[in-house]
Amino acid sequence: MKYKELTQNIIGCAMKVHSELGNGFQEVIYQRALAIEMQHSGLSFEREKEMEIFYRDERIGTRRADFFVEGKIMVELKAAIELEDAHLAQAMNYLEAYNMEIGLLINFGSRSLVFKRVHNNKLINKLKNHADPSKINHGNPLIRQIMVQTGG
Repeated sequence: MKYKELTQNIIGCAMKVHSELGNGFQEVIYQRALAIEMQHSGLSFEREKEMEIFYRDERIGTRRADFFVEGKIMVELKAAIELEDAHLAQAMNYLEAYNMEIGLLINFGSRSLVFKRVHNNKLINKLKNHADPSKINHGNPLIRQIMVQTGG
C-alpha cells in the first residue's frame, strides 16, 4: 500500500488527539490539535492550502483542504456524529482538484475516531494507462493546482 507508513503516522497522531480531547468539539479545535501533534511527531505539513476551482476555464471559487502532509497525503477532517457519503465525495473531489493520489478522511465527531483512506481513481487510471508522469504530484511540496472538469 502506497505511503502506508506515512498514513499510519498521521492516523496515530489523530488517535492521540481524539484520546485526549474526545468528541464534541468543533472541527477547527481538532485541526489545531492535530497540527500540534503532527509537529511533535516530526511531520511536515501545510494547513488550509487554498486552491482555485475552475469550470470551462472560468474560476468559480476556491476550496481549502485541511492538511497536506509531507506533500504526499491530503487530510480532510470532520467533526460529525457520523461520516456521510457527501464527506467522502468532498475528500475525493479535493484529491482530484489537487492532483494527489492518496488522502485521509478523519472524523473526530463520533465516540471512536473514524478514518478512511481515499484514492484518486481518475489519477490511478491515468497512471495505469501510461499518462504523462510529469503531470502527477509525487510529493512535490508545490502542489499543482488543476482545473476541475466534468466528464472523463
